[in-house]
Amino acid sequence: TSLNNLANLYCSQGQYKEAEPLYQEALEMTKRLLGAEHPDVATSLNNLANLYCSQGQYTEAESLLLQALEMTKRLLGAEHPDVATSLNNLANLYCSQGQYTEAESLLLEALEMTKRLLGAEHPDVATILNSLANLYSFQGQYAEAESLYQQALDMRKQLLGAEHSDVATSLNNLALFYKSQQRYKEAEPLFVQALKMRKQLLGSSHPDVASSLNSLASFYKSQGRYKEAEPLYKQALEMYKQLLGAEHPDVATSLNNLALFYKSQQRYREAEPLFIEALEMTKQLLGEEHPNTQAVQENYLYFLLQVLREKKQEGLSDERSWKIISDIESSGVRSQESGVRRNGKMRGWGDGVQ
Repeated sequence: TSLNNLANLYCSQGQYKEAEPLYQEALEMTKRLLGAEHPDVATSLNNLANLYCSQGQYTEAESLLLQALEMTKRLLGAEHPDVATSLNNLANLYCSQGQYTEAESLLLEALEMTKRLLGAEHPDVATILNSLANLYSFQGQYAEAESLYQQALDMRKQLLGAEHSDVATSLNNLALFYKSQQRYKEAEPLFVQALKMRKQLLGSSHPDVASSLNSLASFYKSQGRYKEAEPLYKQALEMYKQLLGAEHPDVATSLNNLALFYKSQQRYREAEPLFIEALEMTKQLLGEEHPNTQAVQENYLYFLLQVLREKKQEGLSDERSWKIISDIESSGVRSQESGVRRNGKMRGWGDGVQ
């Protein structure tokens, strides 16, 4: 347990490399003490799988989640709340990989099972409704998504009270949904309410507060309200650094988002060092193949293409930027640009659903 607790602490701080051997040791120790088939072994498998998910190691994560699911079914029966939780975890993994069909069937199974076992009105039901809403939103099934976000919010308010951190999460998710639909008048009060509630419940300095600041900043940016957005981006970045340390995936996310903000205002000298810092950090913490690392890499390249197109490269100061610009100039801007567009959207993230 102490190994798991320490590993959980490292995980919460984004220190994945330190957490991994502890989770593995905890798993081996649990097997030795309790046998290979035990609910605590399934819990250890889930913990290690969630770590792999955070690092973008989806193949390893899937294998462990499937093991945990099968073991839980064998030990506790096919109808058990822990089985539903395992189904939900596996569905979220598939969702993050874009395997929406597989994710949907697992979530629907988890939802029906949880309703049968715990009743139609239960916090676990609200959690699965929230996951389903995220899935439908990703797939463009907006009417279904909105209905489920609203159901999850209403259920959480009714069961947990109007002032609860899960209610704040639901408010933030619904606000992000409205923002994605350009329903700005509906989104803004929910963003503000979620931020205020998180500050009241969690204190003014907490990762969820930083996440809300980032969401609100992104909202203001999308409306061209730059003077309101900038201080919030900076507050979120400083808060993440203070709470999680200077080297953390959420810090890298904030650096990336602030860099994109500066890019949108043609403040290239301010954007350049932030892109580079975010890229180095994601490579180090998450590895070259992680979707976040690839997103920052694309954002940085697209930034350099924009600088080159506007002939503003004399404002850049880092050797890495100059080397890439030299490569771009020798191969042609247009071919580079189409390559970036083919590989995916330029994006900020970290104001995502929870």
